[in-house]
Amino acid sequence: MRAIDILRAKGGATVTIPPDADVRTLLDLLAEHRIGAVVLSPDGTTIAGIVSERDVVRALAASGPGVLDQQVSSICSPEVHTVGLGVHIDALMRLMTDQRIRHIPVVADGTLQGIVSIGDVVKHRIVELEGERAALSDYISASG
Repeated sequence: MRAIDILRAKGGATVTIPPDADVRTLLDLLAEHRIGAVVLSPDGTTIAGIVSERDVVRALAASGPGVLDQQVSSICSPEVHTVGLGVHIDALMRLMTDQRIRHIPVVADGTLQGIVSIGDVVKHRIVELEGERAALSDYISASG
């Protein structure tokens, strides 16, 4: 299972937000799409940062409710870890664990292709494990 396989299974467009949008707009976007992070992009294809629910919570704790009127670029993580379409799910899990991140944008030729969340990785890993279990059960049944 590779990043491209996860993106194909997810379907749909990648949700992005302009860096100059306010945090209140970000929260509406996260709620509307039921997602935990959004890529900051001025054009929907390049990556200017990433902002997550965690970033909002930290900003609220540090600055109070006034942060809701600030630009998302003021609370985002400007250093974004990305992967290519061909990266294997094991490498995704390792990167997420090592960097303590839950969302990784997928790029090809410098263009945003989608975003993979920890939930996507867990879901697809469960499918893989269930397939392996079924194959082993079939093998044991056939051998017995």
